[in-house]
Amino acid sequence: MTTSQPTSEKAPPPLQGLRVVELGQYIAAPAAGQMLADLGADVIKIEPPGGDASRRVGWVHDDYGPMFSAYNRGKRSVMLDLRGTEGQLQARRLALGADVVLANSRPGALEKLGLGADQLLPEAPRLVYGRVSAFGQTGPASIRAGFDIAAQAESGMMSLNGEAGRDPVRVGYTAVDVLAAHSLATGVLAALVRRGITGRGALVDLSLIDVAISALTYTWAEYRQSGQMPVRRGNGQPTVAPAADVIQTRDGMVVLSAYMDEHFVRLCKTIGRPELAQDPRFANNPARVSHRAELMSLLKEAMSHFDSDALVDMLAEGGIVSGAIRDMSQVRPGHAGVSADLFVDVHASGRTLINIPGLPINLDGIQRRPGRLPGLGEHTNEVLANLES
Repeated sequence: MTTSQPTSEKAPPPLQGLRVVELGQYIAAPAAGQMLADLGADVIKIEPPGGDASRRVGWVHDDYGPMFSAYNRGKRSVMLDLRGTEGQLQARRLALGADVVLANSRPGALEKLGLGADQLLPEAPRLVYGRVSAFGQTGPASIRAGFDIAAQAESGMMSLNGEAGRDPVRVGYTAVDVLAAHSLATGVLAALVRRGITGRGALVDLSLIDVAISALTYTWAEYRQSGQMPVRRGNGQPTVAPAADVIQTRDGMVVLSAYMDEHFVRLCKTIGRPELAQDPRFANNPARVSHRAELMSLLKEAMSHFDSDALVDMLAEGGIVSGAIRDMSQVRPGHAGVSADLFVDVHASGRTLINIPGLPINLDGIQRRPGRLPGLGEHTNEVLANLES
């Protein structure tokens, strides 16, 4: 029995024909909008007269700062002053005519403008409304301003990150905002699937604090089952060894995990030290955890004379999980498993193009596409003219 496969050259993007109105700044909603745009949706970004604040965050050279460049390619920009009645009416008409609305704001802010979910959904029952808040929609904390870093702090995430005996450290990128964007896009896509069955839209509601706590589910399971408070300890995992441990090489560092007994035996054989697997100090995982310092000293001695890539290749042949620790200049498309077409060109008026990661999903071979960043309000007349016709 054979099954036909879609012809990727002719297949349209999966969200082609869907319209998304984005009422968001910074990362969470715009990054979700970027994912939907990459999947083919027409994303209309409503910006205030000064533009999305991310256009100028940490940037003074033009209106296309790094944060804006990362999450806004391929969208259309409509500039509306939502402080005035006319701007509110135009934004409302755009939202009511859309398939999806994306928003990230403090609870009540969009409701004051007539653009809240409770105001739009009764008039547009097929609308999927996705919103992100910092600390939920109700309760005393809901009125707080909140960025990624606040959610990292209050979720427990920062308490786990860093070296033992030193201050907590934030994750080195806006992890919660990015996870929230992925969660928002997932919820919106699920709601669109259900709408295709029932004809009914939905409210997709999430908060940065819930997303951050959910990201720690494995750690929560360890805490609930052991009763032991997780603590930051830098590299390495507290209950298994070797696990997420760093090895200095001749030209850099690698991280490796081989904590299952059979994996540890293979590791020792692969690095030419099979006798370590027979050492009573390392005979099983509890023993290795108890003697982690001695174990790591011996492993580092055995592997320090290798180059990182050569060591990773050797460990891979032995079935051992490892990875060379690279800085961003060392990450290359088509190398070490990175898709050759992962990076896409992003253009902006008056600026040299930049090459950044695109959507990490490969869907029936549909090619990742380059994109152009919209100028502030560039599509206002075009979009509003169609709205009035």
